[in-house]
Amino acid sequence: MTVLIVDDSTYIRSTIRATLEESGFEIVGEAGNGEKAIDAALELLPDIITLDNILPDMTGLDVLKTLRKNDHKAFVVMISAVGQASSLQKAEELGVSHYLVKPFDHKKLVAILKEAEINS
Repeated sequence: MTVLIVDDSTYIRSTIRATLEESGFEIVGEAGNGEKAIDAALELLPDIITLDNILPDMTGLDVLKTLRKNDHKAFVVMISAVGQASSLQKAEELGVSHYLVKPFDHKKLVAILKEAEINS
């Protein structure tokens, strides 16, 4: 399964990349802001997107709204330092599969994505 990693932190993107590549996932792209995330997702059509909610130019929820309007059906795992109930509810309404709060357990992320792979 192909993965797009979206986070404004280069460090977070690189650690997610390393973890997922070690687990056999193919990373097709990375983005550090919402505009690049939307462009990459629509061009690369990844199966999975890991999506930070706090980006420099928009929220991850705004990115996801745009992708869903464009009928993008990726399995999305929101990864954010923001764990507010309102964000969680909006994420669920937009079809986010899982919401992990930073700092998060990388083994849990891999387990979630492996489950998605099995169920796809």
